[in-house]
Amino acid sequence: MGQTLCVCSRGSITIDNKKYYFVQKLDEGGFSYVDLVEGAKDGRFYALKRILCHDREGRQEAQTEVEMHQMFNHPNILNLVAHTFVDRGGKSEAWLLLPYISKGSLWSVLEKLRDKGSSMPEKQILQIFRGICSGLKAIHEKGFAHRDLKPTNVLLDEDDRPVLMDLGSMNRARIEVRGSREAMTIQDWAAQRCTISYRAPELFNVESHCIIDERTDIWSLGCVLYCMMMLEGPYDLVFQKGDSVALAVQNPVTIPQPCSYSEGLQMLLSSIMVSNPQERPNISWVLDQLELICPA
Repeated sequence: MGQTLCVCSRGSITIDNKKYYFVQKLDEGGFSYVDLVEGAKDGRFYALKRILCHDREGRQEAQTEVEMHQMFNHPNILNLVAHTFVDRGGKSEAWLLLPYISKGSLWSVLEKLRDKGSSMPEKQILQIFRGICSGLKAIHEKGFAHRDLKPTNVLLDEDDRPVLMDLGSMNRARIEVRGSREAMTIQDWAAQRCTISYRAPELFNVESHCIIDERTDIWSLGCVLYCMMMLEGPYDLVFQKGDSVALAVQNPVTIPQPCSYSEGLQMLLSSIMVSNPQERPNISWVLDQLELICPA
């Protein structure tokens, strides 16, 4: 990727000798901003993610996110179109040019259904869920874990194809914990980077000698499936009420009854959301079960 960037008076930028015009702001987070931009030549819309790098560590984290994107060429993982780093006024920013997916996040779709008093049909749930699993499998096969899977980090295109985004929390799938100091470091990292109501039980109280692996994503995947079925995450209300999510995740998940979804889908959800990571299935098993419920 080229390292050239020019901010011009007409509200345009140039990355890799290609000009893009600012259209509007899309989103704003603690350390990043997302703008809608239009390609001057191709007329296509893109999402420009600007990550503020406050120090060398922040710049390295942004570089890692870039590298995570570059590792994949998969229909269910958001691809990186271009990137650059820019230093302005003593501050460093990473600029990631990404495809713009107009339908928005899975969460925004679920919110609209909830506002209408509606629900997502099982066939649609299975289609979207299969795509999420496919993207997750690609990540796991590379030896990595997403670590922050949730409905706001899944985009949906016009055909309901899910695309996993926000790869900034990704790291090696298998982490060997040796001692209480390492355990506390991982626990603190998880508290900062893994959304609390989708965080796997083993990340709340990390044991001094254990192995954390990609099955943290399987727990989060179960929370996403629950959210598609119930239009809210299984621990969203616990968190909103100020109760302990760390305590709540130790108990088996309960599916509100009566439930309009098939017994097969309910059983799949219960099989995924197992508190003990050693008893939790891997992504291939989940995809096999999906095939039994609804052959592709």
